[in-house]
Amino acid sequence: MKARYYLMQLILALGVFQGLQSQEIRYFIDLAEANNPDLQALRLRTDLAGEKVNEAGALPDIEIGAGVFVSEPETRTGAQKARFSLRQMLPWFGQITAREAYASSMAEVEYLDWVIARRQLRLDVARSYYGLQALRQQIGILEDQAGLLEAYREIALASVETGRASAVDVLRLDIRRNDVDARRQILENQYQSGSFAFFRLINATETAIGFLVTDLPADLPATEMPALGPHPELEKYDRLYESVSKEEAVNRKAAGPRIGLGVDYIPVAERTDMSVPDNGKDILMPMVSFSVPLFNGAYRSRTRQNEIRQATLEAEEVSRRNRLESMLREAWQGQQSERIRYAALAENTQRTRQAIEILLRNYETQTVDFDELLEMHELELKLQLQQTEALAAFLSEGALVNYLAGESDL
Repeated sequence: MKARYYLMQLILALGVFQGLQSQEIRYFIDLAEANNPDLQALRLRTDLAGEKVNEAGALPDIEIGAGVFVSEPETRTGAQKARFSLRQMLPWFGQITAREAYASSMAEVEYLDWVIARRQLRLDVARSYYGLQALRQQIGILEDQAGLLEAYREIALASVETGRASAVDVLRLDIRRNDVDARRQILENQYQSGSFAFFRLINATETAIGFLVTDLPADLPATEMPALGPHPELEKYDRLYESVSKEEAVNRKAAGPRIGLGVDYIPVAERTDMSVPDNGKDILMPMVSFSVPLFNGAYRSRTRQNEIRQATLEAEEVSRRNRLESMLREAWQGQQSERIRYAALAENTQRTRQAIEILLRNYETQTVDFDELLEMHELELKLQLQQTEALAAFLSEGALVNYLAGESDL
């Protein structure tokens, strides 16, 4: 099943498409892809590798030489004064094409490094976002608890006047309220720290975040075990294997002869002691040369090295595929475990609220047991906080599932 289908299924099941908030995480992912300096550096490396393709197609430099005869050799037509030479070495047929193909394959590998980093960045942004979402939910839960405790304090004060509660109950509620406020402040600090790290990750100025999930949903959807998708980490091994093949093609072409073309020009002085045909005629001598590697042990060694490298890449690809498949199963099973955990917590939270309602209804007919009421509210708070953690873990594991089973970005 495709990654986008999973994401859409999850979001629709949670019922969180509400205006701008539903676009926030996609907005931050796009912002991170545009601003993240590590991703920008990898993109520049990809451009650099592309320029090396042009470099690979260049011919060797032209050799220009000049010399003056200290002792001028005499010829029939005159004395030779100097020598000027021009030479160009040419690689064997197909060698430039082979070099360009190899450089192109390495550029593709660099591009895949960028694709892998971009997908990892998306995963990091999503997980950081869900962590901040959980903190914001927990802060809201604590704020609600503080409001309830304030209401109970008013009830306790009224009950003290009628003799149905004691001043100790009021103090106990104050202590409980102070504890809730302290925990909320700690979470606020954690949220601020996490928000700072989040915006450093996307390399942007901090802004308010509109979260996808503001309230805890009733339940979480079940998903089927997906298959490992066409992952760029595995595609990279294929491209590396191909690049070694093209490097070997360059090696074979380099083992061939090289051709040199050139021309020598020698100016000749006129003879003054006699008159001869072509007196003082300059010499122009075209030249052709061949460079033949008679001792090609180095080329044979490179061929063997390339064979070993390809065998190594094949083994590493199998190992990495096994690792990714294991990660996918672990992530999916972790997601399902969090779904089960969330369902149990939601049911227990509902039963705890029912117990609290029973205790509050007893207030109309008898003395309120504030000890028991606070105990049940502490249990409710614990369950709600655990629910937010389970939801964040469920979404985080789902992001990892999408990372591993998603459609190829290539």
